[in-house]
This record gives sequence, structure tokens and C-alpha cells, in this order.
Amino acid sequence: MTDPTSIDSFIQRWRTSGAGERANFQQFAVELCDLLGVDRPDPTRPDEVDNAYVFEKSVPLPHGSTGRIDLYRRGHFVMEAKQGVDAVDGVDFAALIGRRRRRGTAVRGTASWDTEMEKARRQAEAYARNLPPAELGKGGRPPFLVVVDVGNTLALYSEFTRTGGNYVPFPDPVNYRFALEDLHDADVRTLLAALWADPMSLDPTRRSARVTRRIAEQLAQLARSLEGKHDAEAVAGFLMRCLFTMFAEDVGLLPDRSFTHLLADLRNDPASFAPMLEHLWQTMNRGGFSVILRTQIPQFNGGLFADVTALPLDGMQLDLLMAAAQADWRDVEPAIFGTLLERALDPVERHKLGAHYTPRAYVDRLVQPTLMDPLRREWDAVKAAALLLSDEERAKDALAEIDGFQRRLSQVRVLDPACGSGNFLYVALEHLKRLEGEVLEVRRNLGGAGSQLALEMEEVMVTPQQFHGIEVNPRAAAIAELVLWIGYLQWHFRTRGETTPSTPILRNFHNIECRDAVLAWRAQEPLLDAHGAPITRWDGRTTRPHPVTGEEVPDEHARVPVYRYLDPQPAQWPAADFIIGNPPFIGTARMRDALGDGYTEALRRTYSAVPDSADYVMYWWHNAAQLLRRGHIERFGFITTNSLRQTFNRRVLQTFLGDQTNVAASPLSLVYAIPDPPVG
Repeated sequence: MTDPTSIDSFIQRWRTSGAGERANFQQFAVELCDLLGVDRPDPTRPDEVDNAYVFEKSVPLPHGSTGRIDLYRRGHFVMEAKQGVDAVDGVDFAALIGRRRRRGTAVRGTASWDTEMEKARRQAEAYARNLPPAELGKGGRPPFLVVVDVGNTLALYSEFTRTGGNYVPFPDPVNYRFALEDLHDADVRTLLAALWADPMSLDPTRRSARVTRRIAEQLAQLARSLEGKHDAEAVAGFLMRCLFTMFAEDVGLLPDRSFTHLLADLRNDPASFAPMLEHLWQTMNRGGFSVILRTQIPQFNGGLFADVTALPLDGMQLDLLMAAAQADWRDVEPAIFGTLLERALDPVERHKLGAHYTPRAYVDRLVQPTLMDPLRREWDAVKAAALLLSDEERAKDALAEIDGFQRRLSQVRVLDPACGSGNFLYVALEHLKRLEGEVLEVRRNLGGAGSQLALEMEEVMVTPQQFHGIEVNPRAAAIAELVLWIGYLQWHFRTRGETTPSTPILRNFHNIECRDAVLAWRAQEPLLDAHGAPITRWDGRTTRPHPVTGEEVPDEHARVPVYRYLDPQPAQWPAADFIIGNPPFIGTARMRDALGDGYTEALRRTYSAVPDSADYVMYWWHNAAQLLRRGHIERFGFITTNSLRQTFNRRVLQTFLGDQTNVAASPLSLVYAIPDPPVG
């Protein structure tokens, strides 16, 4: 345990430091290491490859110049230091700094100080991005940047994918800056020590993934026990209402642990479970006083509680529900929760619950270049302009720059035309909320917190309404909408404390559409054989173990009708600025088996520009490419598949796009943009 007196001595010793970061930083860092109980930096050695944890690490920069990282730990962090100074009544430190007196970088609490801290962050990010391949090969890109104002604060920025994406405030845009006084908090010291020992342990998605998988397994077991007596869709709807109620109590929308305690009380009276839960959900649907929880609760509405049917549970089933309720739902990771929940609630997909899902890092590798890179370039320009205006004492103009960009964020529309259970849409939402948090933080630092204008009002905040999806599976579509709202509310409470969102808590924006994404039709007619009986085919998804090999093979007993599609036409997509996603891959040879002859023939007749030998996924690429060429969207990016590595499909894609596009490629994704994307 750290001695409190040593913390006090450290803070007191460094609180009054001044003169400049070069004179103080190294001693400050050494003493901080001692306080945290971590190793001190090593001496610098002649061979640069040996300098894994040193002060003044050499980094080659563009145009032949060389930079020096103030403190570097390979695979852990880049640390850049500044030395601010506190304002003192009667002393014009800003003027002294302007005359190059050794007083520090800038006066804390001023726009000049914010500007200097931002410069330090950009400098640290440039160092991280320009680490040579030999250095990256030994430790990878560091997941953290640390910007230190010696004797005052440490600001943390993270990039856990370590792929060269944007470093963002950690853990969020409100709580990323730690004052020296925060060292009294043992949790803060543990967090900072982890930067030295195991920075990737701080990745919240790692812990969240474990929590999320455990919850999904419990829900799958409960769903399996219910499906013998109830329709699978009824079971799915019931469990989704239950899990949102668990989430609501953990984030404070319902009294703490109130639903969990209710379940415990009903453990010995299972017969009362269904009627009591239906009464609670009726109140959540309309808002008001709950006689079940004996308190006033807000209106939730939004469609989730339009149906309040609760299924009767026995003692064993109540135990499973109580086990899921014991988890801290604030730690659920929406980016994978949708996939796991869909598998848990789907009898056909349940055997895949322990199988691979698309990792969060893969989703980030698409969302970053498609959506966030252009928006962050805009934000960097706006922020630089606003800080310059503030330095020129044009505060009103500076705030106008910030407000304009915030309105831009609140109007960005993102579409995933194969959204599944909403993973890509949630990641896009999270990144936009992170960026929004940075915008509001800069606004507060520029003195805009008092007026607030309308920026803290919902109409100019990033909300789920901006994220559109198309999904043919009704259960997945419902989960996608739920995932968006859980993710949105998580960020609301993470960045705005206990402030309750406006009611109704949930809104039915109808932004997740349950329909086919590439083909529309007036009507369907079942195809009949010569005897007038419906022609059927394998449903394209249900499998069974082969009796000899044990491998999963199509279950020929799972049949669905084959249809004729009347008046087929291309499906229309909602208006959007950016399109992202992972469209389904079905090879051209399997399309008739998986989709049916009638659908395949209608699709190929409708899209005469797409060769019949193209794979199913190419119809998504075709639609997105047409929107891009017409200037209706700014960028689109899809996860690539083996299909797009084939020369033929690449040639087809280039035909769709033409030559006037910018392409950003990674091993997992392709991103296309018009040469000069419109902004504003």
C-alpha cells in the first residue's frame, strides 16, 4: 500500500514547479515511477534497437528530420511533456511567457494552455505514427499516448487496435485528464501503473467481452428451456425485455438492483412472476409510479415495451435469469453483444455461441478509415481555428466554429445495409460519441459551458436516429435497435454522470428496417409442382452433423417454399452520408441453393449491369458504388471477403466505380471516397 504521506509529499513538491519541462520532466517521471511502484526508465544505449524504455527516444520524422520522445516504453506508451504555470493574482504570467522568461508553457486554465496541450498530443501522435518498422516489429504500436503537464496533470489517449488509427481520450472525453491530487485514489494509481506493466489490460472491450459471453451463455440456456413450451419469437422478445430491464437498473434508470431484488423475492413464488413483471413493464411503457418497485420511474416506450407479455418461469429458470441479472450490465460490450445475443436466442444459430465472432478490432479497421478519418480531419481544422480565434480574444467566433462542427456531427447519417445485429452501427455510434465528447470538452475549455446554447440539447447531439440499418432477419433487426440504444445510454451515463436522458428513454425512430437490402417486389407467389404442391428447398441455414464425418451439412428436413417474385426492382436505401458493413458472402455457385431459383433469377434480371457470374455480395457493392458516383454519399467501406480478392469481381467493382475514386485498402476492408468529399 502506498503511504499517503509520500503521495502528499510528491504532490506538494511538484505543485509549485516551474521554469520548463526540460528542466523538470525527467526527475518528475522518475519520482512518479517510484510512487507507482514501477521500474524507472533505463539509460540510453548507443544502439537504438536497445532503447525500449528510455528518455529522449529518437524517432525519424518525414523530410529527414528527427524527433525525440520525452519518455518512451516500447509497446506501452509515448509520453510528451509540457510545463504549465498557475495564474496568480497581480502577476501577468502570460506576458512573462511572451517575453520568453522561464515561467512555463502557458497559463493553466486559458485557451493558450489548451492549445499547448493539444500541440503536445499531436506531437506524441506523430511520434507514435512514425516509429520505424523495426521498432514496431519488436513491440507494436503503443496503445497509449500520455501528455504530461509537469506538476499538474496527466492526460491519457488510447488506440487499442494498434493499427495506426486515431488516439482518443481514455477512458472517455470527460475523464481522461488526471490531476496530481487524483493520485490519492488507489484506482487511479492502479490504472497508471498498468500503463507501465500491461497497458492492453486497460482495454475495456477485453473485460466486456468476457462479461458479454457469460451473459449470452446464461440467456441461451434459459431460451432453450423455454422453447419447448413457447414460440421462439415470443421467447426472444421476452428475454430482450428482461435484459433491458437489467441494464436499466444498473445504469440508474431504475432504482439500483430493484429488478434483481424483485427476482429474488419471486424465487419462492414463481406463479406471481409473470403478472408482476407485466405490471412493471406496463409502467415502464407509459412512465409513472410503479407499485411493483414502489417508486416513480421514467417513460421508456420506444416499442420495446409495447408488448409486455411475460412468460411464466419455474424455479430453475428464475435462477438462470437471476444469474444474468447479477452481472454489471454497464460492462456489456455492444460491439459483440448483438452477435452473441442473436445466437443465444436463435435455435438454429445457438450451436455457434462459442464460435468465432467478428472482433471489435476488425470492425474498427473499417469504421476508422470510412467514417472517422475524414471527420477527424475536419475536427482538427475546426479546433485549430477555434483555438487561434480564442488566442485573438474572439471568444464568440471561436465558439461559433465549435458549435458549427457539433451540428455537423449531429447530422451525419450512417447506413449499414446488411446490419445483422448492429455491431458495425454501434461502433460507428461509439466513435461519433467519443468525438462529440471531445468537441464539448473543447467548448467548455473555451468558456462555453455557461451558455450551453442548444448543444446539450438532444436535437444537436449524436443519437441513434442517425444510424440506419437494413436487415432481413426480424430477430436480428430487433436486436440491432436494442444494441444501439444500450450503447447510446452507456455513453450518456459515462460522459454525463447521473443526468437522466429526456423521456421517453427509448424512441422508435424506425431506422432499422427489416427487409431485403438489394431486391424489392410487389408480391410473391409460391411455385407449385405438376401436382399443385408447393416446391420447397433447403432453408439455407439449418445444418446437422454428418452421420459419418461429423461435419455440419445441410439439414434436408429444414425446408422453405420457393417463390416467384412479381415486379422485382432494386431495393432503395435510406439517405446516408457514409455506408459501412459486412455484406453476406454467397458464391455465385451457391446462390440458387441458398436463396432459391426464383429469388436468384429475379435478382439477376433486375440488375442487368451486374454479370450473372458475380457473387451475391457484389450487389451491395454495386448499389454503394452507384450512390458514390452520383455524389449521394461521401464514402463507403465494406469488409472484404475472398470474393473481392478474385480478379473477376475486382474488375466488376472497378466498372461500378469508374476511375474517379480514392481507395484506402487494408487486409480486411476496402474504403472508397469521391476525390473531394463534401463537408458541412
